Amino acid sequence: MPDHPTRDDIDLISGAFWGSNPHDRFTWMRANAPVYWDGRAWGITRYDDLKAISKDPETFCNGKGIRADADALQMMIDMDDPEHFRRRKLVNRGFTPRRVREREDEVRRACTEILDAVCERGECDFVNDIAAWLPLIMIGNDLGVEPEDRAQLLEWSDAMLSALTGDPDALEPATLAFIGYTEYATGVIADRTANPRDDLMSVLCHAEVDGDRLDHQALIDESLLILIGGDETTRHVISGGAYQLLANPDQWEQVLADREVLTTGIEEMLRWVSPIKNMNRTATRDVEFNGQQIREGDNVLLLYPAANRDEDVFDDPFRFDVTRSPNDHVAFGFGTHFCLGNSLARLELRVMFEELLDRMPDIELVSPEEPAYRAANFVSGYESMPVRFTPTAPVGVRP
Repeated sequence: MPDHPTRDDIDLISGAFWGSNPHDRFTWMRANAPVYWDGRAWGITRYDDLKAISKDPETFCNGKGIRADADALQMMIDMDDPEHFRRRKLVNRGFTPRRVREREDEVRRACTEILDAVCERGECDFVNDIAAWLPLIMIGNDLGVEPEDRAQLLEWSDAMLSALTGDPDALEPATLAFIGYTEYATGVIADRTANPRDDLMSVLCHAEVDGDRLDHQALIDESLLILIGGDETTRHVISGGAYQLLANPDQWEQVLADREVLTTGIEEMLRWVSPIKNMNRTATRDVEFNGQQIREGDNVLLLYPAANRDEDVFDDPFRFDVTRSPNDHVAFGFGTHFCLGNSLARLELRVMFEELLDRMPDIELVSPEEPAYRAANFVSGYESMPVRFTPTAPVGVRP
């Protein structure tokens, strides 16, 4: 048994725990039990410990699954090297720096479309009317989803992520969503294999590295990872970052007055929100780590939000500061599984906030109270955030 103090209000696999904004408990854990056993998993709260485990896949592997309460899937995120490395090289063909840079106009057109839909109203729900749509449009474009099917894609994504709350009632909708997405993607894969276009699914269908190619099931699995991994994560950073800017008007004024500040501001949004709440590793052997005896087969949860508020790494970590530098956060993970989509996410964040600053400079929160979190034990963020602004005319999507 662990020899550290315990608390009844720490359940690291519970959706309700993550929906409660548990930073007070993470602060306690870093100070009193930085490697904490909650009865089902070890929680790693300190920045240096998280990095050390991320760099030691031989002792703490991905291959048993990145969810502590679910079996591994055939996605590269649930693989160890060399299988992970081979799969990652193929998928990386869709995320090269040049390919991401060339998508800025596409991102800006999407932002224009989104803001045009609400600008005349003078008010909207920032999460559901603005933040949710940018990553959805971009991923939909990536995966060959027709514009009229985007709402269906959002429904599938939400349903599959809802299954991670631990609610048994969410399992059937998630299964139906998986079946629906698989049928849809199968049609797209067949089309892009025969008739490639300028989208990510075409790149994946035709990617080849050292004689390796993605087979049909791998295409389904990795495109599903792109959907789940890129949709709600970016949505929550946009909404969580906007809340901090608007709840702290001096921060909004800084980026409004000097757009160069937006570069560091986006990194601070990523640190602050940390949309991926945890990733599981499985101990491959008995090992003593930071004074605790971890047994072979134990779940070891990397708690990214906790590491991103580590007092030993970040000065005044509970202060949101758009000028924070350095800011070596771990919102995109660390090590061999560092997020492939990090450059695209940063591009989406930059362009969306540039457009917001230009078109809605007086945007404000309807209520000063922090919005409620969605209860999910993997990806979690605000469910709703009403805002208001001076109505303006649509500008029209640029050609």
